[in-house]
Amino acid sequence: MTERIVLAYSGGLDTSVAIGWIHDATGADVIACAVDVGQGGEDLEVIRQRALDCGAVEAYVADARDEFAEEYCMAALKANSLYMDAYPNVSAISRPVITKHLVKAAKKFGATTVAHGCTGKGNDQVRFEVSITSLAPELKCIAPVRDLALTRDKAIEYAERKGLPIETTKHNPFSIDQNVWGRAIETGFLEDIWNEPTKDIFSYTDDPAFPPVADEVVISFERGVPVAIDGRPVTPLEAIQEMNRRAGAQGIGRIDIVEDRLVGIKSREVYEAPGAMALITAHQELERVTLEREQARFKRTVGDRWSDLVYDGQWFSPLKKSLDAFIDDTQLYVNGDIRMVLHGGRATVTGRRSETGLYDFNLATYDEGDTFDQGSARGFIDIYGLAAKQAAARDVTFGNGEDLSTADGEDA
Repeated sequence: MTERIVLAYSGGLDTSVAIGWIHDATGADVIACAVDVGQGGEDLEVIRQRALDCGAVEAYVADARDEFAEEYCMAALKANSLYMDAYPNVSAISRPVITKHLVKAAKKFGATTVAHGCTGKGNDQVRFEVSITSLAPELKCIAPVRDLALTRDKAIEYAERKGLPIETTKHNPFSIDQNVWGRAIETGFLEDIWNEPTKDIFSYTDDPAFPPVADEVVISFERGVPVAIDGRPVTPLEAIQEMNRRAGAQGIGRIDIVEDRLVGIKSREVYEAPGAMALITAHQELERVTLEREQARFKRTVGDRWSDLVYDGQWFSPLKKSLDAFIDDTQLYVNGDIRMVLHGGRATVTGRRSETGLYDFNLATYDEGDTFDQGSARGFIDIYGLAAKQAAARDVTFGNGEDLSTADGEDA
């Protein structure tokens, strides 16, 4: 039986050419696997037919938009996932769901190898291959660009020589990856980190310098997941899509950073994630109302570690699963409404309410009705400062006390 290889297929020039390129290089039959994670563009049936026309022996297509939103985007939201405090892991969270379908296709069609279109200097090769071997250790992985010398110029020449049904004009200078959680733009003139991004590279967001009238929105959460917008019930996918539209119209979610890649290099990345950033802003604020102080502090540490693991391609790792359990536990009381004003590149929280929150008006108020026992504060301060007081006294005894001679004021 001829060996079979499953190829992660986008429908574009490079992966269309890769079908024949892989067959020519290995002799294996190629099965194209296309996964819709909300990237937009062509219909899945059009993509499936193109794969067959380009030489694939089978074409597996999956509409994974709801799956991606519910199981991956919502996990990132509950973690407030921001790699390097800025990037909401747009590409990183899509790779494991694509990988699951690649492995499904491999098992369905009896393939021994999975192929992807990543280069040898990016993060995605790691994300795909570590995820593949985590789900199916018996599968092998290849990358035509990295392992079989498939360059862009060779792809164009091959497509023209073989008469493949795919456009072969020179592409724009950017590498772009997008899904419903956001859009990533890199390479081209952006590789000079002094260059400012030009307006034409953006697609999900309008120019924040010229915004329309301010947009007020109320997002309702249950257990950390958005369930309604302005009182209208929504699925996770619908919540992201609506906030992409509304926050994007206000230019919210543009990110321009020099990022630490897993492979050890620094890379300039520009992102658009209007829905993700608006939802994370709302979710973080609701957590400030509902999480206990020490729980919230530790969750920030866990969220940072979760973000690093996911960025580094460890979605299916034991530690990631354990962190998921902690994060899910923290979301029990993350219920309520956040009101925000979207305008000119900013999502500003203007109101919060939660029946499961820890904010107590009568404890917080300085006006009539105050129930806080101020008389207990002195004893609390005495105990809280006792260790520091003892250490300071020891310093004075051994001549190591704070030098106050340079403090402002008159000399004695």
